[in-house]
Amino acid sequence: MLDTYLPILVLLGISMAFAVGSLVFSGLIGMKKPSAVKLAPYECGMPPIGTARERFPIKFYIIAMLFIVFDIETVFMYPWAVVFRELGMFGFAEMGVFIAILVVGYAYVWRKGALEWE
Repeated sequence: MLDTYLPILVLLGISMAFAVGSLVFSGLIGMKKPSAVKLAPYECGMPPIGTARERFPIKFYIIAMLFIVFDIETVFMYPWAVVFRELGMFGFAEMGVFIAILVVGYAYVWRKGALEWE
């Protein structure tokens, strides 16, 4: 049984050795000259404004989560489109149900006001 898992263990060992070795080697030979410019936070090429502990409204996170959910659901349509002809009418009906569920969810979110940025 060890023979079947030996290649996986060897690969795991090599990858761990590479990761640890890279960190140790870069720490040993890397330059350590901190300056005020190097230690300053980087914010899109502009000097930072305000504190880093700024609070964001909950609406920001709700809209971000909704975007990710609907974005991921859209990604599920790509494999369907690739095998569309092979699935036939059954696949078309299933995608219709899937899109109908998405539309109902979108309408619910819209009615609840989760997409309003106030």
